[in-house]
Amino acid sequence: MTWLHHHKDSERYAAEAEVAARSGDIARARELYARAADAETRALEAIDPSKTRTLGVSAVSAVSLHYKAKQFATAELLAYRWLASPYLPPFASHELRALVQSIWGEQVRERADVRFAPGQVLVSVKGGEIVEGGAPLDLIVEKVQTVQSLFYRTVEWLRGLPHRKRGGPPREIQETCRPWLFQAAPGSYQFAVAVQEPRQGDLFRETDQKPEQVAGHFLAILRASAEAPGEGLAQIVPDREYRATFLKLARNLAPTGKTFDQLDVRAAIESRPITLVPGIRRAVTQAIREITPSPPEGPGEEETIRGVLRAVHLDQDWIELMVGEQHFRVDQVGETQDDVIGPMVNKPVLVQVIRDLRGRCHFRDIESDD
Repeated sequence: MTWLHHHKDSERYAAEAEVAARSGDIARARELYARAADAETRALEAIDPSKTRTLGVSAVSAVSLHYKAKQFATAELLAYRWLASPYLPPFASHELRALVQSIWGEQVRERADVRFAPGQVLVSVKGGEIVEGGAPLDLIVEKVQTVQSLFYRTVEWLRGLPHRKRGGPPREIQETCRPWLFQAAPGSYQFAVAVQEPRQGDLFRETDQKPEQVAGHFLAILRASAEAPGEGLAQIVPDREYRATFLKLARNLAPTGKTFDQLDVRAAIESRPITLVPGIRRAVTQAIREITPSPPEGPGEEETIRGVLRAVHLDQDWIELMVGEQHFRVDQVGETQDDVIGPMVNKPVLVQVIRDLRGRCHFRDIESDD
């Protein structure tokens, strides 16, 4: 049989596997992924080696499908075999090495005394001060905190919980979908995030999204926030308050261009990342302004204050900035959440305010300036 025949079989099984996975039938999904992987491996054997691009695409697809079927040993051996081939194009070599690293991570997690949902999310920080395998610690800590906040907010949204104004996520949420951080292959600076499954299977109700589905929703919300922050995100997240928070957290992930230039987020088995660059911040900021309630009408001028965020007291509705040697207090910050503003403390920020006739500053928006 020809490459095309086997490849079509693989696509059909993979499509059926996606349907099974979305319906929550993980065992059936793995069985179908395994069939798809076997078909794609047969297709790979039928390719003329001179057709290097087709060979590269098929090799990556076969290894990815074995990975999705949790056939990690088979996936690893197949990746090594084709990485040694002189016909494999550079793009496929890069993707296969990334898959091998993901396979190692999954094997480590399988041996751990903690269960993790299938799949993982890879976050890559690039450009500027970033070097291969290294990055400023404070920058990475901030991004890790923001990714964690996005995961928890995603779970709260899926569970239909009221929008959280203050404090951290409920303990039940932390126990049912706790994100873990894992080392990833260097190539700029990368880290992987996996979702821990609950120790007791009954913590999720029948109508709840399961831990293995959280990463998919997380990625869908982040992609819409970055690529279609207006109508696109509104279709996924109709609630205005949740939508505003997702936009602010996505903006916190995006670079300003001062310390680094690009942040990519993708599923470990996908090649197309969500790419955040400085221009994304401007589009997201515009979307935030469009859904943020306007301040009460009255005399005053809008301005931007650039300084260091020195103090936050959301319960008393104010923040304090240090601009040079001067302290500026900004009031009416009630729309701001802990997990949005918390990572900015002691960091350079841009704060949009309305300054009234008495010189008092009333809050409109805040974003990192680092």
